[in-house]
Amino acid sequence: MEQKNKPTLFWSLLKYRDWCFYIASTVKGLVFVGSQDKPFEELTEWAKKRFPGSPLIEDHEKLEPFAIEITQYLEGKRQKFTIPFDYNGTDFQLAVWNALCEIPYGEKKTYSDIANSINKPTAVRAVGAAIGANPVLITVPCHRVVGKNGTLTGYRGGLEMKTKLLQLESQRKLMSSEL
Repeated sequence: MEQKNKPTLFWSLLKYRDWCFYIASTVKGLVFVGSQDKPFEELTEWAKKRFPGSPLIEDHEKLEPFAIEITQYLEGKRQKFTIPFDYNGTDFQLAVWNALCEIPYGEKKTYSDIANSINKPTAVRAVGAAIGANPVLITVPCHRVVGKNGTLTGYRGGLEMKTKLLQLESQRKLMSSEL
């Protein structure tokens, strides 16, 4: 089924309470987490650009481990992900995405903070572009990055989704600190 350089992409629609988005993986790991309430075309357009010619196959069973961890996060029962990823990007993008994974649950960093953390303090705009190219929303927590003055700025999933994720984390963090 796997063609040379054209891995099969498996997908599923994840629905949990008022959350609804598409997720996709290869046999190696998670490659895509979509935006809240976006149509299937968001996934198909992304797949055409990132994996041209790769077949897209609906397979809820293959996506179950990813759906379970994302659902646990949405329930407030998970703060870090252990699922494998199979995303690809430039070395710079990978450095930025890895830095995003270091932002603690319930905390926020600025684009400048991320640029400094990867030793590229003058690359703030490039950091923003790399964050915008993050294919796995939620799991690589680009929603935790805000503008220099603390304002919410662009997010592939939309500012409403970013706000919901930040509220979810701040509520859960507050609840856990009260215990």
